Amino acid sequence: MSVVLVLALTCYGAFSAPTPQQSGGVSGGQGGSGGQSSGSALQASNPMTLTSGGSAWPTTSLLGPENNIVFATTDSANQPTYTLVPNQEAPADNGMILDFTNEESPQAIRGDNGASDFTGFNAPYDRLNPNAFARPGTDAGDSPNFKWPMGLSSARSGTGGGNPGYARQQNIDELPISQSMAGVDMRLAPNAHRELHWHSANEWSYVFNGSARISAVDPAGRTYVDDIQAGDLWFFPAGIPHSIQASPDGVEFLLVFSQGDFSEDATDLVSELFLRNPKEVLAKNFQTDISDFDNLPEDEKYIFNAAPYPENLTEVQQSVLGPTGQVPSDQAYTYHLSQQEPLQVPGGSIKIVDPTVFPVAENFSVGFFTIEPGAMREIHWHLTSDEWNFFLAGNARITSFTAPESSRTFDFQAGDVGYIPVENAHYIENTGNTTVSYMEVLQAPQYQDMSVSQWLGLTPANVVADTLHLPQSLISRLPKVKNYIVPGNANYSTTNFTVEPSAVVKRKEPMGYSRNSRLF
Repeated sequence: MSVVLVLALTCYGAFSAPTPQQSGGVSGGQGGSGGQSSGSALQASNPMTLTSGGSAWPTTSLLGPENNIVFATTDSANQPTYTLVPNQEAPADNGMILDFTNEESPQAIRGDNGASDFTGFNAPYDRLNPNAFARPGTDAGDSPNFKWPMGLSSARSGTGGGNPGYARQQNIDELPISQSMAGVDMRLAPNAHRELHWHSANEWSYVFNGSARISAVDPAGRTYVDDIQAGDLWFFPAGIPHSIQASPDGVEFLLVFSQGDFSEDATDLVSELFLRNPKEVLAKNFQTDISDFDNLPEDEKYIFNAAPYPENLTEVQQSVLGPTGQVPSDQAYTYHLSQQEPLQVPGGSIKIVDPTVFPVAENFSVGFFTIEPGAMREIHWHLTSDEWNFFLAGNARITSFTAPESSRTFDFQAGDVGYIPVENAHYIENTGNTTVSYMEVLQAPQYQDMSVSQWLGLTPANVVADTLHLPQSLISRLPKVKNYIVPGNANYSTTNFTVEPSAVVKRKEPMGYSRNSRLF
């Protein structure tokens, strides 16, 4: 008992002994007997003082200018050591491409702007985002964030065990600027199902890899079953019930929805529909005995493993036919984009899919672009729709200009989502040494954009000169047709991109309406 008492008194003394700051901070009386500071009062009720003499609780003796600060005695003390990457010392307004990939200690320096980084807290993020950390001098004003890495989204698992798949999403919770569209990255293991369901939003999909079988029924009772593979598309209008089953190879795909607040966790599932209705109602509805519903799943199925689907697609299509037949081909829910050859242009390639060729997707127009190292998607804007981007490969940057005087530049890698509000002028520039592949998704009945180069090339020369003070040598070379993609130089220290007139490809017709290559 005495040992316990001694230990208790010792511990009490350790927790209750005043710190030097407390002794000097007593108000009233002599020798600390006249009262307590607010810090010691807190400690009286929360005895957290350490035996080393420190304290987790505040003391009023630290208020104000009475506490001395010890400054470094030499100019070099506490200064970080670093090296700058190529182009980092160029004038900030030049906005040259910076590569921090292999830089141990990236610095927030661009020309005379910024300063060295003391902490290095987020070096891995700084390496991925040089244009956020050492932003171009032309970035200005207050612009909302328009980038979201899908890798930061929480991945929801399927059910039932056996690693059936997952889904992760981007909506206005992750990217508030994305008011009119949301995206989901979904993976189904070999043979796994995405449960029968429907949505309140339109669903547009692009297959990343693998293959799958989709099925749907329209309001007229017409059926649709098809097999799709990497590079193909599907579209289900709002309210159309459908299913997706992976092939024995499995499948991963992108879903884009026509509502910015769409949530993958709030879809209409057939399992939940059955679970949330009385069994008597189900029996009456399906004209059967109530016992047929004794083995319903106890919870939603969502994504789950299953046996392979029948190999013969034609037999399956015939087996589900009703009296109204199949969905007609001009309203097909799939588009085999994998079989469409892209239009090759200097600096990259282009594929366009819009309702003129995929009619059921009546308000989805999508451009698929590849951009070679050093090249860029020219400065442009869209007239009636925001632009939702997804990057499939490579490294790029985008500057989005928001009127009247704001802009912001972000870096993008594979798996990143971008979002550009309607009428915001922007470009997409390859900043790496591999090809960039990405898509532009619009909520529009036709793919359209406004090219800044073409606009100025079709404007009276004196108006352009008077407004921008550009030299006549440049004005005379402005194009009268859209380039979509402009080539560059993989040497990212290059500042002269002048193309000799003899090297310019002359086109008599707008790209997309050529007799030899169909873009639209």
